[in-house]
Amino acid sequence: MSATTGTPTEIRSLTVLPAHREDVELHTADGLTLVGELARPLAAGAGSDGPPATPAATLVTLHPLPTHGGYMDSHVYRKAAWRLPALADLAVLRFNTRGTTSPRGTSDGAFDEGRGERLDVAAAIEYAEFHDLPHRWLVGWSFGTELALMHGRDPSVEGAVLLSPPLHRATDADLDAWADFGRPLVVLVPELDDYLRPDEARARFARVPQAEVIAVDGAKHLWVGEPAVRRVLDEIVAHVLPGHGPLPTTWSGPSSTAHVEPPAAGPSPDDVADGATGTPRQDDERGDATEEDA
Repeated sequence: MSATTGTPTEIRSLTVLPAHREDVELHTADGLTLVGELARPLAAGAGSDGPPATPAATLVTLHPLPTHGGYMDSHVYRKAAWRLPALADLAVLRFNTRGTTSPRGTSDGAFDEGRGERLDVAAAIEYAEFHDLPHRWLVGWSFGTELALMHGRDPSVEGAVLLSPPLHRATDADLDAWADFGRPLVVLVPELDDYLRPDEARARFARVPQAEVIAVDGAKHLWVGEPAVRRVLDEIVAHVLPGHGPLPTTWSGPSSTAHVEPPAAGPSPDDVADGATGTPRQDDERGDATEEDA
């Protein structure tokens, strides 16, 4: 459903704002093709089919654990792509790591516990660099934070934002390497996280002098609910674009309402206990269905 209005309307869970959106493919050094999408701001005065503008900065997103439902459409990233090109002039690059499936398609290869995914991260950064997407920041969520810490120390990366880092695969050696890398590290830690809570996070990330650990009261690992999503997006924009105020919560231009596919069945409780993300795909979509009233 599309709408065009000069009267400000509330930006809700499924609101999609104008952007230049295109399906993309990333190519890894070991010969795999990864599927993704790039959302960029529209050129001034352009309609919905108009050309893109040069973004103020670029977010390269790294999704939660694919074996537990994480993929490029995990809800925080999907909403970043729906909103941030219009509200903050940001480009948002989302993609499925190797072996991961989403409505966009399936990336080649198979999940490799964060090892082979090193080449996926490199391919995403290379894509952004080759296409002149400026001021590149990594945004990792759960398993994606491990990829950022282990494999994201590329000279063309200006910093990283970590959402709900479990620190299961990333080690103290990776934290020390990021400290030596010297780029900003913004760490958003939910008060009620399932894996790493604020006090422990402060202790673990103390090894990285430039790390800023931000505890988010009342939030959980999956950031379900519109208030949690808005807090995440506000923090990302504030750090990537210093001086930018909180994002507006209303929009007076054209917009549409997304259709979200029904959630996939989640893993068993035993899988959740052994995993690093819980069941994000199931809970993300449940959140989409309910957070309009949250």
